[in-house]
Amino acid sequence: MTKEKRYQRITKFTVAVDCIVFGFDGTRLKILLVKRGLEPEKGKWSLMGGFVNEDESADTAANRILKKLTGLEGIYLEQFYTFSSPDRDPVQRTISIAYFALIDINEYKESINTDFEAEWFPIKDFPNLIFDHNEMVLQAQKKLQYKAASHTILFELLPEKFTLPLLQSLFEDVFNTSFDKGNFSRKMLSTKLLIKQKEKDKSNSKKGAYYYKLDKKHYQDNLHKILKLIPNPNHLL
Repeated sequence: MTKEKRYQRITKFTVAVDCIVFGFDGTRLKILLVKRGLEPEKGKWSLMGGFVNEDESADTAANRILKKLTGLEGIYLEQFYTFSSPDRDPVQRTISIAYFALIDINEYKESINTDFEAEWFPIKDFPNLIFDHNEMVLQAQKKLQYKAASHTILFELLPEKFTLPLLQSLFEDVFNTSFDKGNFSRKMLSTKLLIKQKEKDKSNSKKGAYYYKLDKKHYQDNLHKILKLIPNPNHLL
């Protein structure tokens, strides 16, 4: 049998990409959802997704779909899992390559495309999603926690300048836990990942809280120190 005939005998599958967009609004970790525009499940909440065209890679498709549905581009985007259950799509066999993205909600809220009724929902309280999208969100959360335990990706969710209380709020929502304020501040500063600024944020108190920036010049040398912040990083593996 020739190679050409072997290819002809192989079942063809549809390939899609789905994007879990995590955002932080300064208080809560959220995900961005859209209303599905076609049957089945039309009008129900869904992750942002679409099919991979013949002339593009999965990465290119994910970036294209994100820009089309939300107006977002140039943001942190990472492929994390492939969902391939034979019955995951009731219309036809579809393999979906899943990505997660990270953005600061306050920076991008003006650019979100409203054509698809995109809306932010707290990660702890979002509506039931179509197909296997709930499972996608769960897997994305686990991947985000795993990466955040030894990388600085959570800073993608923050403005350039931030306070320690803001940073603590983000870590608590991502890892679904609570930290002692004094211990968190002490451990975070001991990582040497932050550069203290002269300005203070006085929006919540007269005393105010100093702003910090990520030390991008030396953070590679100190990445492993984030592990000090996680109660039990082994459970993320």
